Order: sequence, then structure tokens, then C-alpha cells
Amino acid sequence: MFRPLSVFIGMRYTRAKHRNHFLSFISIVSIIGLALGVAVMIVVLSVMNGFDHEMRTRVLGMVPHAIIESYEPISDWQSLADQVMKASKVMAVAPFTQIPGLLAYDGKVQKILLNGIEPSQESNVSIIDHCMLHGKLNDLVPGKFGIVIGDKAAVRFSVGIGDKLTFIAPEVIVTPAGMFPCMKRFTVVGIFHVGAAEIDGYLCLTNLIDLAHVHRWQSDQVQGLRLKFHSLFDAPLSALDIVKHLGESKYYAIDWTRTHGNLYQAIRMEKAVIGLLLLLIIAIAAFNIISMLVIIVNNKTSDIAILRTIGVMPRQIISIFIVEGTLIGMVGTLIGTVFGILCALNIRTTIAALERVIGYTFLNADIYFIDYVPSKVQTQDVFIVGCAALFLSFIATLYPAWRAACTQPSHALRYE
Repeated sequence: MFRPLSVFIGMRYTRAKHRNHFLSFISIVSIIGLALGVAVMIVVLSVMNGFDHEMRTRVLGMVPHAIIESYEPISDWQSLADQVMKASKVMAVAPFTQIPGLLAYDGKVQKILLNGIEPSQESNVSIIDHCMLHGKLNDLVPGKFGIVIGDKAAVRFSVGIGDKLTFIAPEVIVTPAGMFPCMKRFTVVGIFHVGAAEIDGYLCLTNLIDLAHVHRWQSDQVQGLRLKFHSLFDAPLSALDIVKHLGESKYYAIDWTRTHGNLYQAIRMEKAVIGLLLLLIIAIAAFNIISMLVIIVNNKTSDIAILRTIGVMPRQIISIFIVEGTLIGMVGTLIGTVFGILCALNIRTTIAALERVIGYTFLNADIYFIDYVPSKVQTQDVFIVGCAALFLSFIATLYPAWRAACTQPSHALRYE
């Protein structure tokens, strides 16, 4: 098979000879360094993508993309929902009422956010229907004062289906005997698990009509509407446009960027910064290629001089060492890419097994919004990392190749 002279000689230089075992060792070290840099970058970027994905699907799957509220309780929410649904980017609408308060059981007290929902419509704007461990949303029957709690709250209170919890609202009831806190008994009819600590431990759901009763509102009055858009990034501008159409003097909007935007932006910024830092690891590995090629050039000075004397052009000499360095870069990038993808796909089970062995939890659910290490391999990231590694490997070959081309045959063969 025909091969150009530069490719033939460059490939031969990458293989060990009788007296070149040290050079072969340096080549292997360069390949390993580049492979580790590529693998680490793919794994870390996949983990950051996993956090980004979990943030979107879990936390933002439970948190509304936007809410529209009024300064007074909304009575005819159905007609308002029909007006909102006319907006082109709105996917679904559901009513809600919220009351922050305390949940008490057997001497234990926990702060919660009690969410009043319409069970038949809630699944249109959130993922809660797919996260039920016990019971279902349709068990929230009006007048029964049922409540659905997260699994972390259930463990904290040691309760299950059928147990009764006391909800204490942040308001008082004035009676002839004095002022008393507003309390209501709820029966646990469901337990859910989202995987986000702030939701599983602090969010509770009840029927919209039952919460209106606790609020001392009419049964058809609600606090506002939850909106789901086709794309969560449409929420900020679209919600403002809807409010302008409805009347800013009566309604206002709050989108997810105001409630959880800082966490989401922090994840995106961390991915960019960590990616830049890890790119330096690949750059350092590329310096190994420079060192290796410089040593080879010094070792092959007489060979280069002989090639020059038989008519090999300087540009061909440059091509020889570019081929050698690029070949090492390609091998290292390929190995690192395969290894990195395999590690990224199995990192969740690996970390979980390591946690069981050492008895330490890397992601505490009380601190982080999830309690496991997510991973999501994106083809775009793998492609960018591979191209960056190959580009840096190519750049690393230029100086040694230029230095080899500057070899003067008369000086190199003076003592031969």
C-alpha cells in the first residue's frame, strides 16, 4: 500500500527500536496523559450536564414555569385560564393556592408549603403524578381534607397512608375567649418522591377547595394560575406579555428565573468555568508531546541530516514530525474518549457503590437539591473535547517540526 514518505517515517518513529525504548516510553506517557485529560473532561462535563438536566426535569418540573396572581383572590379562574391559554407559547394552565405554615405530628413540627391544587389538572403543569410512591392525586377529594406529602417528610414524621397531621397556618382566629392559631387536621392520602430535598421535605399538596376553606375563602376562589410553556426559556417574556394583555394594574407574573434562576445560572456558569479549567489539563498533556518531539528531534539529528542530503525538502521534514505528534494525539484522544464515555455512563452506580463501601454520602440531600450524582453524555460535548484535544496536539507539533526542518546537514554530520 502506497504511503507518503512523511507518513511512513512519522509512523516508524512512534514505534520502539532496539535503542529507542526511552522514546517509546515518552510516547506512551504522552498518550496516557492526553487520554486522562480527555476522559476527565468528558466525565465532568457529563456530570454538569446531568445536574442541568435534573434541574430542568425535577426541580423545574415541579416548580411552575410562571405564575399569574392577582392582588385579590381570583373567583372566576376558569375564564382567566381560557384567556391565558390563547397565548401561543402556553402549553397548560392549572389553578393553585399556597399557604406557608407548620405541620405537626406527635410532638414533631416541620415548616412546609401547603399547595392547594386541582388534581385533574395538576399533572398538566408538573411531574408530580409520575412521582407518587403511595396513593394518587385523585385521592385529594374535596371535603375530605386529604394531604400528599414528600417521602422525606413522611420519614421525618414516621407517618404513612391514613395518619392524621395537623397544619398550623400563620394566622389567628379571634374568639371571645381570645386569639387562637388557625389549625386544621389533614389525613395523609399519598406520598411522593421527586429526588429534590427542598421539594420532598417541604412541599405538601391538598385539594384546592379544602385549602380555600382553611383560607376562609369561597370554594371557587384561588390565589393564581400556574403556567407551563413549551420551553421554560419562553417563560420570562411570555408571562410579562400575558400580564400586559390581562392588565398590569390587576395581575402580576412571577417566573422561574426569579425563584430558581440563580441555582440554574450557577450550574451553567460552573460548567463553563470547569470546562475551561479542564481544558488546561489537555493543554498540559499537549506539552508532553512537545517535550517528546524535541527529544526525538535531538535523537534523530543525523537521520534528519541524511534525509536532507538525499533530497528530502524541509516541508517534508516538518510533515514527518507533525504526523508523529498528531498520531499520538489521535490515539490518546480516542482512548480518552472511549474511557470517558464509559465512566460517564456508569458514574452514578459507581459513586453509589463507593458510598456504600466507605459509608459516606458525597451529596447530602439537606444541602444539595438532589442526593445522587447525575450524568448525561452529550454528543456535542464529546465532539468539542475531541476536537480541542486534536487541535492542541497538532499545535504542539509545530515548534519541534520547525526545529527539525532547520537542521543543517553539514553540522549534524560533522562527527559522523
